[in-house]
Amino acid sequence: MSKQANLGSKHTRGEIVYDLIFRNARIVDGTGAPWFFGEVAVAGDEIKEVAYKIDAQAKRAIDCKGMVLSPGFIDAHSHSDSCWFVDKRGESKIRQGVTTEVTGQCGASPAPIAGKRTDLRSTEEGARVSWSTFGEYLSALEQNGVGLNIVPLVGHGALRSCAVGYDARPPTRAELDEMKALLVEALSSGAFGFSTGLIYPPSSFADTEELIELARTMSAYGGIYATHMRNEGTGLLESVEEAIRIGREGNVPVHISHHKASGKAAWGLVKRSLAMIDEARSQGVDVTCDQYPYVASATGFKAIIPSWAHEGGSQALLARLKDPETGARLKKEVQDYQGPVDGWSKMLITSVANETYKFAEGKRIPEIASILGVSEVDAAFELLIESNLNVGYAHFGMSEEDVKTVMAHPVVMIGSDSSCRAIDGPLATGKPHPRAYGTFPRVLGKYVREEKVFTLENAVFKMTGMTAARFGLMDRGLIRPGMKADITVFDPETIIDKATFEEPNQYPVGIEHVMINGVLAVENGESTGKIAGRVIRRK
Repeated sequence: MSKQANLGSKHTRGEIVYDLIFRNARIVDGTGAPWFFGEVAVAGDEIKEVAYKIDAQAKRAIDCKGMVLSPGFIDAHSHSDSCWFVDKRGESKIRQGVTTEVTGQCGASPAPIAGKRTDLRSTEEGARVSWSTFGEYLSALEQNGVGLNIVPLVGHGALRSCAVGYDARPPTRAELDEMKALLVEALSSGAFGFSTGLIYPPSSFADTEELIELARTMSAYGGIYATHMRNEGTGLLESVEEAIRIGREGNVPVHISHHKASGKAAWGLVKRSLAMIDEARSQGVDVTCDQYPYVASATGFKAIIPSWAHEGGSQALLARLKDPETGARLKKEVQDYQGPVDGWSKMLITSVANETYKFAEGKRIPEIASILGVSEVDAAFELLIESNLNVGYAHFGMSEEDVKTVMAHPVVMIGSDSSCRAIDGPLATGKPHPRAYGTFPRVLGKYVREEKVFTLENAVFKMTGMTAARFGLMDRGLIRPGMKADITVFDPETIIDKATFEEPNQYPVGIEHVMINGVLAVENGESTGKIAGRVIRRK
């Protein structure tokens, strides 16, 4: 643990009084430059001074001897869209050193709610929805309070469900115009861009031309296009090509979410996909990526069901699963794909809504099937039907070599692909992917200290300055006077994730202090309970 003392009693320079000085730190400033010894003074919500030695008075000082001081980590891909309405703390993220999150990912956002989008009356955490427009949603967050800074995107799935519903068809001209109007409202209210989840209905029903049209509309506003691509398996290269085309023809920056090659048949393709991105950048197309440091992905279990069966929304899908004839067809399609290609043994259930089936959490499909006394595909369908589709799972589809290849690439930053969790309170449910608790410490402990995939300075850059620049956060992501005081102090010798797939609800170690907007949210490794985050609106 770092030592604390009131080291500011000596008043040697005018009437300057800082709120806090971090003393004797090894500063990694977020630029990628080599670390240097120094001190950082904070007043209000800003960094006021950075120097080798700050000879000034402060209300308080923290001795950071042996510690690294860096900008607060920025989660480039988060799903903390509505968890704040049931728990404002952001525990699983602040304890990783995260101070800012980019939300509204994979085409999903809690707003707008209009037109044909009528099924969202409460959030997935059970909080009441009180907004319609994207601007109203951001205001609700501000009024509620948030434990971290929020950088919001609007989801294409939300736009499309408002205008088109869950129909598997191109939008009419009027519907496309409605989507554009909703997008403009979101951008005008502060959204930083729009995201797609092209494996999830209704985004999966959109063709490339629809996305290019929306991108062209967004271009004048300076927004970014973030995409969970159409295929992250053997169709990876075609999906990257589509993303690049949307950026080129839509005249917008492109950010590829959680870049990976999933499924053994696709392993190694990331070398070619990254080369495609390099080539696009050489031609002037602005493309970047993010990644989480694990070989397993996670999402809703209903994603194993073919896209055609999702038309009409969740209730229509559930009816098809229950229908004897259609259900049998779907079981055959799922078994033909999942059995030989990916394997049921690579699927671990992370959450189940039905209390009767809670035993399945933390177990893989073959074990669940054995307990139920049925086949793997029958067990999968039983879980989905009996829990009204509210089942989550992790899929062990990536190779460690690919993870390292992507992580080391110059255009890749770090994102957890997870919402905030906690080991207590309303967010302490299920057995989520351990990335919710461990992403950033895992990079610094496993991939920097232990495996030396890249340097500490480069890793911190990928978590801070690079991500801030990518999303236009000009006052965050660096240790510089005038920047917002988002600061993380960690022990480089001990920092590591503790969360596992079997026991994920564990905080990491080695994160000593976390400051958000000048307020200590974590002190001596423990949460202070102070809510200091802000909703950041694109200007």
